[in-house]
Amino acid sequence: MFKQVIILRTDLGMGKGKLVAQGAHASIEAFIRTQRKHPDWAELWHKEGMKKIVLKVDSERALIDIFQEMKDELPAAMIMDAGHTQIPSGSKTAVAIGPAPEMDIDVFVSKYRLL
Repeated sequence: MFKQVIILRTDLGMGKGKLVAQGAHASIEAFIRTQRKHPDWAELWHKEGMKKIVLKVDSERALIDIFQEMKDELPAAMIMDAGHTQIPSGSKTAVAIGPAPEMDIDVFVSKYRLL
């Protein structure tokens, strides 16, 4: 089984639409990276229904830590906002991991809570 995990910052005060947009940016970028490194994972994830889990962190440091911890192990993307609307330019807003095998992702994200 394959899944993608999207991790969003809750400390920035982003509106619901902004949260969704940042998560979507991360999801697509991580998917593209997965297609390049592991096209078989991307295809299997798509066939299985594109399972996604959305988690939350309460600081930039926590978002950076999760990204740094697993970026060399699994396809992942960190999103920095352009600053056109609610938050300052360059704010790190979201990370997405995979799609990848569930067991491989769970090693990195099991301590985080659902959004």
